[in-house]
Amino acid sequence: MEVRLGEKPRGPLAGIRILDLSAVVSGPLCTQILGDLGAEVLKVEPPGGDTSRRLGPPWHAGLSAFFVHMNRNKRAIAVDLKQEAGQRLVRRLALAADVLVENFRPGVAARMGLDHAALAQENPKLVTVSVNGFGPDGPYRDLPAYDTVIQGLSGFMPSQGGAGAPELVHCVVADKATALTAAYAILAALFARERNHGRGQHVDVPMLDAFAAFMLPDVLLSEAFVDAPPQPAISLSDVHRSWETADGHVVMMIIEDHQFRAICRALDRNDLIDDPRCKNVLTRLMNAHEILDLLAQEIRKWTTADLVARARAEGAPLAPANGIAEFLADPQVAHNRTVFEVRDAEAGRLRMLRSPVRFEKTPTDLRHLPPRLGADTDTILAEAGYGPEEIAALRSDGTVA
Repeated sequence: MEVRLGEKPRGPLAGIRILDLSAVVSGPLCTQILGDLGAEVLKVEPPGGDTSRRLGPPWHAGLSAFFVHMNRNKRAIAVDLKQEAGQRLVRRLALAADVLVENFRPGVAARMGLDHAALAQENPKLVTVSVNGFGPDGPYRDLPAYDTVIQGLSGFMPSQGGAGAPELVHCVVADKATALTAAYAILAALFARERNHGRGQHVDVPMLDAFAAFMLPDVLLSEAFVDAPPQPAISLSDVHRSWETADGHVVMMIIEDHQFRAICRALDRNDLIDDPRCKNVLTRLMNAHEILDLLAQEIRKWTTADLVARARAEGAPLAPANGIAEFLADPQVAHNRTVFEVRDAEAGRLRMLRSPVRFEKTPTDLRHLPPRLGADTDTILAEAGYGPEEIAALRSDGTVA
């Protein structure tokens, strides 16, 4: 599906202005989510650009695919924040902002006069958001933090590896969990502002805490009852797994008794329904490894397509383990318009993922393609009250690009 750019925001955040000083994933994805919801997002980058512009391949026509997926619905200005003039410029832009997002290391924003204490003196309605690795203080405060580092510290990896070595989730899941956390925190802070006489506040979003809150509730099951005696537990990696078929793989989940019966019928093993080991959830858990091995043997007898068709006919929660090509061709994906295409003047068609929410009265839309570096610098400066000679001077001394 190819879409056209909208002219005016129609989403629920129309009229909200966000100053985005963040880079790479967690901050940019957060502000893209808010931009999809109608917020005006001004992306402030150093003259060399956000690091994600250089991540790849693939690259095409001056864009990286990584950047494309984190930075739509934004306008871009390039500012050298190492210069005092650049810091003053951003403080001026912050006067008209509702939200400022940054993912500097703790203390950097304050050194530049871009922390909440400094900015709120001139703009008390401003919500400032610091996305960082570990929080504003503590023993890890100044350590570098990336997705893999957070995954490693979280205690999550052994649950992915089963009896083998600890396994990473092979995508930037900690960054994306942090982006979602920051997005809902911003919405809550804006709502609180309406109840607090228009006064903003500062919000800290540590990646370690965001990832733990997102990923660990079901991993921490064995630690929930602090005063209870230890109990045996089945590893998540035993049940959250792919199952080999005759020509591929499927995934499934069996929680309720009726779901187990449906899987048995799909596998043409009705005899298992009356097996004492399979009577109910408790007996299946007590004999989990034996039953899982038996199911694995049966699943290998079927082709993926045949088993998926039989499982769906029986109402069993089973699906193919699709690759991206199969996902893009999936009829439900096409029906939902989950993926769309938009035409860039230089890069041609760009394929993106649609905002996953559907508002009845305030629909999300696409107003801005992922911007080239500094594409809107002059326009943004003019909107902030800079005249042509001032803009030329800022360009000549390298404050902006």
